[in-house]
Amino acid sequence: MRAHRSLAAIVVASLAMGVSLQACADSKPERSAPKMTAAPAKSNGSGVSVQYRVDGTPQAGSAVSVVLSFDGITDPAGASVRLTAEGGLSLVGAGGTQALPAGQATTLTVQVVPGAEGVGYLHVFTTQRGATSAISVPVQVGKAASAMPASDTLKQTPDGDKIRPMPVK
Repeated sequence: MRAHRSLAAIVVASLAMGVSLQACADSKPERSAPKMTAAPAKSNGSGVSVQYRVDGTPQAGSAVSVVLSFDGITDPAGASVRLTAEGGLSLVGAGGTQALPAGQATTLTVQVVPGAEGVGYLHVFTTQRGATSAISVPVQVGKAASAMPASDTLKQTPDGDKIRPMPVK
């Protein structure tokens, strides 16, 4: 009789677990927003903290969104942001300077168009209390170029050892 009760308890517990696991399996997990990259800040800069992300896969000739988040605006007069691009990257309709209100986080989404494969940069200049900070958001199209140049040239040392010379950064 005791074994029958234990078996019944195990069956009931298994069924209960199965139902609760099924309920969990049916619920869809929440998708979190893509992760932002925090830009490095200098102590003598504007004090505006900048985070960014590039949405999607950049392709030459196609617009891609760059999401910028600004926080740490403590000056009652607010702060400002100015955007420029280089390295074959073009801004789409996002020229000039924009105000950043005091005491609140601001998010801007700008469109950039890479002209070719390689890396282009969206430069972000923030100004607050007369101090300006600059960060560069890389927009990579295609595979990143190798840091090492391709070289099959071996040189021989005076002792007869063969070496491959490499540039120093």
